[in-house]
Amino acid sequence: MEYSDVHQWFKSKGWLPFGFQTAAWDAVDQGLDGLVNAPTGSGKSYALLVPAMKHAALHPNRALQIIWLTPIRALAKEIYLAATRLAEGCSLNVTVGIRTGDTSSAERRKQKEKLPNLLITTPESLHLLLCDKDHRNLFKHLKVLVADEWHELIGSKRGVQVELAAAWLRYIAPGMQTWGISATIGNLHQAMEVLVSPQKIAQATVIRSDLRKLLTVETLIPESFERLPWSGHIGTQLVHHVAEVIEQHTSTLVFTNTRAQSEIWYRQLMEHRPDLAGLVAMHHSALDRELRNWVEDALYDGKLKAVVCTSSLDLGVDFRPVEAVVQIGGPKGVARFIQRAGRSGHQPGAASKIWFLPTNALELIEAAALREAIERGFVEERLPLVRSFDVLVQFLVSLATGGGFAPGEVRETVASTHAFASMDDDEWAQCLRFITTGGASLEAYPEYRKVTEIDGRWHIASTAHARRHRMSVGTIVGDTMVRVKYRRGATIGHVEEYFAAGLNEGDVFWFAGRSLETLSFKGTELEVRNTTKRTGKIPAWQGGRLPLSSMLSELMQEKITSYLEGDISDREMERIGPVFDLQQARSVLPGSSEFLVEALESKEGFHLFLYPFAGRLVHEGMASLVAYRIGLEHPRSFSMAFNDYGFELLTDRSFPVTTADIERWLTPEKLITDLQSAVNAAEIARRKFRDIAVIAGLIFRGYPGAPVKDRHLQMSSSLVFEVFADYDAHNLLYRQAFDEMLEYQLEIRRFREALAAIRTRNTVLTCPDKPTPLGFPIMVDRLRERMSMEQLEDRIARMQREI
Repeated sequence: MEYSDVHQWFKSKGWLPFGFQTAAWDAVDQGLDGLVNAPTGSGKSYALLVPAMKHAALHPNRALQIIWLTPIRALAKEIYLAATRLAEGCSLNVTVGIRTGDTSSAERRKQKEKLPNLLITTPESLHLLLCDKDHRNLFKHLKVLVADEWHELIGSKRGVQVELAAAWLRYIAPGMQTWGISATIGNLHQAMEVLVSPQKIAQATVIRSDLRKLLTVETLIPESFERLPWSGHIGTQLVHHVAEVIEQHTSTLVFTNTRAQSEIWYRQLMEHRPDLAGLVAMHHSALDRELRNWVEDALYDGKLKAVVCTSSLDLGVDFRPVEAVVQIGGPKGVARFIQRAGRSGHQPGAASKIWFLPTNALELIEAAALREAIERGFVEERLPLVRSFDVLVQFLVSLATGGGFAPGEVRETVASTHAFASMDDDEWAQCLRFITTGGASLEAYPEYRKVTEIDGRWHIASTAHARRHRMSVGTIVGDTMVRVKYRRGATIGHVEEYFAAGLNEGDVFWFAGRSLETLSFKGTELEVRNTTKRTGKIPAWQGGRLPLSSMLSELMQEKITSYLEGDISDREMERIGPVFDLQQARSVLPGSSEFLVEALESKEGFHLFLYPFAGRLVHEGMASLVAYRIGLEHPRSFSMAFNDYGFELLTDRSFPVTTADIERWLTPEKLITDLQSAVNAAEIARRKFRDIAVIAGLIFRGYPGAPVKDRHLQMSSSLVFEVFADYDAHNLLYRQAFDEMLEYQLEIRRFREALAAIRTRNTVLTCPDKPTPLGFPIMVDRLRERMSMEQLEDRIARMQREI
């Protein structure tokens, strides 16, 4: 194949190659590594598919030559279609295949005999292939590895998996090129350097498109809302606006931030517009694979007017019939918002349209900030993880299972990755001891002796260990899932064990857009039947709310400052004016140069509200820190609540508060020591350790149809945690649990930045006699934990009448 053939095929489609595409073709031909950055829907995939498949066509008998990694299964299907269209259009003798968790056993057996020239897969499935005893022979002809949507992988343990796999594959197939693709990431050069070969960094290239995606943002502004806003009080009251957007467009994606929200919104749409039944569907990762596939096909074929979905459809999936996107509630990040907006107009030159629906009045600020970020070209950075030793331990056992390894060859390969560049010889030795003996504190237990040395090479100790390891490969550790199925029928999807365990026979719940009655719950199966009852529970999956990004937080504060300076050019800021006016009347509306603290007495007790605007995870830790430090001076118990804008401390009796006190309570001195005492660091680390233990293979999650219950997993991991605490405090995995507690649970970097920012601002202490618009939603979040929705709405109505 010559590039003239590609040009001719592009021309038959009405396309012209963009400059960034031809630049990528040249770079791949020159043997370079790099990263392609271009707007969503501009043809990024063909920038790398074309040159990679061109090379593969020259050597069709060499089997696997291209690995294309995707973070989600839906994207794998789209890349498959794009690759097969290219092969057919340019008459390329290149075979294409998919290998993900959805791939059938028959297809896997077929691939075992001979892999395709281009394999589209996920990080987890790639690592499973490394467990094959013949994997060195399978991968020896690799030419290119592509990490698609690299921004979604970097900054996670799945990204570390990709780093390790890429480094090992470069060792097996010297000269293999490594490329990334990303549309939305702020630190492009760092993202590239983490992925590519260290030997090629000097020549590696970031290829950026000069195309600019036209993105239209409209906010569905409610006609009225409460003067004292609270999270969720608008939401579904605007369902008629969403229905209007759906009616006005051929097809629409309605994005929610959680699976529970998608269930709620699908139900609301069906109740508001029953005539849309059959034209509106739902898509999220807990639904059965066949249902998800049907939805994707129907949307692609233009048979659906709308799909209510989660992030399961927000990455790179090409649904050209989609004309509009609706975002329910704040996306909490600029990159996520742009990514979702790009699902509409997903083709070169087409404009993307997104409607933002706030679920409370304060999210109008977020809408204005998002538009500002898009106009200024701001996108968040994604920082890569380092020293995730649980992933490294799993990788080593995979290599031992996959034909064995010599420690020297792997040590050099691992050291070449960004994730483990700082690993010293003692830490490497600990990893090796861990997989062979279990380490100093576990060597008496045979089940931890997974790897044994034979003639200088390290192999898996038994077929039983190999089987258990293959079933445990991966870094996504959620709660045990329970299959929801009809008694004599199809599987509907999966809910988490803790939700199923709370259901009794006859209980009704809403799932997959259906009202279901519980028949029985045995083992890992929840049997149900359809019911006409309209009320019932909605499953909630762990993972919860997304924290506000620091970039979006700063832009929101800029918007408030502009409002205070008289700039009310945004419709959203004009609409929220009455809420701001009430905030100013009762307290202060803090701009970028002010840090607001409110002290308030009510029937509940003494409230202290602080507003760092640093995101809910930071506020959770900061609330604990301040409560701990206050308690040292004024011993008492506190209730805590927090959202993305601030946090509340509530106690039964007042205590003196001055600006000097506040500055002392928020000092960075002794931060880690006080924070670990305040949040019960050992208990949080214990919970983090469960996931680390699963990834590292310390505890086994069970066989298909017979998983270990979550409470038993927690008990088992807690026992190992205690053993390490008592006898092996320097254990890498034990120390990692505390590192992750600080880095991910408390976001310690952002925590320090927030404290530093507070010290540059003027602390303003007010004593309002009534809750303010900034404080009221935090109070509601505290009440939400103790009340059902009906009770909560009644309580809020009374509170608003009283204040």
